[in-house]
Amino acid sequence: MSNAHDITEDIVFDLVSIQYHALQGSHLYEQFLSDAQEVNHPEVVEFIAECQSNDAERAKRCHELLVLLTAETQT
Repeated sequence: MSNAHDITEDIVFDLVSIQYHALQGSHLYEQFLSDAQEVNHPEVVEFIAECQSNDAERAKRCHELLVLLTAETQT
C-alpha cells in the first residue's frame, strides 16, 4: 500500500467526519430554533438558522468532494 493511498484514506475519513458532524449539528439546530422562537427572539432565530444553513452547506460540499475523491481513486 502506498503512502498516497494512505493519505487519500485519511482525507476521505476527515471529510466523512466533517460531513457527519455538520449533519448532526444541523439536526440539533431544530431544537435551538424552537427554543429561540419560544422566547420570541428574532435575532437569535436568525443566527441559529444561519448556523444551520452553514452546516447544511458544509455537509453538501463534503459530499461533493467525496464524490470527486471516489471518482479519482477508481481511475
